[in-house]
Amino acid sequence: MRFNQLKKIHPAAWIPTVYFGMGLPFAAINQASPLMYESLGISDAMIAFWTSLLLLPYTLKFLWSPVLEMFKTKKHFVVATQFVTGATFALVAFSLQLNEFFTYSIALLGVIALSGSTHDIATDGVYMNVLSSQNQARYIGWQGAAYNIAKVLTAGGLVYLAGVLENTIGAVHAWMIIMIIYGATMILLALYHTRMLPSGGAATGQVDSLKEGFQTLWDVLRTFFQKKYIGWYIGFIIIYRFAEGFAVKIAPLFFKASVADGGLGLSTSEIGLLYGVFGSAAFVLGSLLAGYFIAGKGLRKSLFTLISIFNFQFVVYALLAVFRPSNIYLISSAVVVEYFAYGFGFVGLTLFMMQQVAPGKYKMAHYAFASGIMNFGVMLPGMFSGFISDSVGYKAFFLFILAAMIPSFFAARFVPFTHPDNKEEAEKGIEE
Repeated sequence: MRFNQLKKIHPAAWIPTVYFGMGLPFAAINQASPLMYESLGISDAMIAFWTSLLLLPYTLKFLWSPVLEMFKTKKHFVVATQFVTGATFALVAFSLQLNEFFTYSIALLGVIALSGSTHDIATDGVYMNVLSSQNQARYIGWQGAAYNIAKVLTAGGLVYLAGVLENTIGAVHAWMIIMIIYGATMILLALYHTRMLPSGGAATGQVDSLKEGFQTLWDVLRTFFQKKYIGWYIGFIIIYRFAEGFAVKIAPLFFKASVADGGLGLSTSEIGLLYGVFGSAAFVLGSLLAGYFIAGKGLRKSLFTLISIFNFQFVVYALLAVFRPSNIYLISSAVVVEYFAYGFGFVGLTLFMMQQVAPGKYKMAHYAFASGIMNFGVMLPGMFSGFISDSVGYKAFFLFILAAMIPSFFAARFVPFTHPDNKEEAEKGIEE
């Protein structure tokens, strides 16, 4: 009875909050921590390597995704990991006062990455089990917007606040406050979702021993690689965000680096203001428009347009690196274009994995596997982006990214579809 009641709650009551909760720890690791460590005196190469390595749990999360099918409900894991993540952020805050703060804080962020990646599995499980394929397409823009609002809030509001606080109370205490804000937000989300999140389905109860658990994991892996066109799909998933993997760690460092070092010379608070005020609005608009664009046109016909717009952000970075404008309004305009393109194009890959890769017996586990592959495609170039940038400089680095994005156009043009997309399925339903 309780499940049926929760299931009737409008998707707008839980999709934005649960996907915001998914994006927040990822953004803290991927966007805030590089700037935090830069302010605390850690080198670019060390920052890029270790914060990229922290994405490993997001890549390997398929290994424990079957466990989430065996016990409790998917909602249980969402709420539990939000509590764990919130408490661990508080520990990160206190670790920044220690002499070996980098070692301890990286280890704690690793715990957050493990908890956050588990949260991702369960959240996507709720989304796919509660919503029909038509509603998945309809709300994919909401999902993408909420997930990336967390990233924009991080790069915008919280980074801006950190920059202001750095000038008044020092870098260590400034970032302690930011980490505590992260923690408190996750705890509040957990409390909200105890009441407002659908269960997403009960546990299967099919596994009674460790041996059976490994057998289930093997079956998950075996059936994944038996899917039609799976080689195409793995390549497509990796290539879609490959260029982003190089850019994501270095872009904020480029914005902050001095003009003499090839950067734009912006302060931490200026970077936060640009992303928080202009970038956030552009990103949300792009994500929402993309969702309705796909719902109306269908994913198959939309895919090349989506990836073309997604890659335009790297053209913006290259132009900024070549011309290095000092006019804050021109830089702000570039950020608006960059974040609109990112928001519009990002949702295409998410829906592709849901509709073409995940369908089957192990929907949640296979989607986790696909998204793990996606994160590997971002993690691997990110680990080496700092070394490349240090070696060639920002200008040559962002020109190199223009070459790195070319394979994605061919992948989007020729990738095959196994299942009808959202538009085709809806039309089939009307005919029947």
